[in-house]
Amino acid sequence: MMSLPFFGVFLALAATLMGQRMAALALWVLSVATMLVLFRLHVTDPLNITL
Repeated sequence: MMSLPFFGVFLALAATLMGQRMAALALWVLSVATMLVLFRLHVTDPLNITL
């Protein structure tokens, strides 16, 4: 799951190198949104600590 934002950034970089500025910006925004969603899921996950 955590690899999704990195694949998105890689595709955004590839789109930039091909001259597709709008596609690169859209992929970058999608990657940032994915990272924020994954961070939200990570932060709200309860810890299972047995003492």
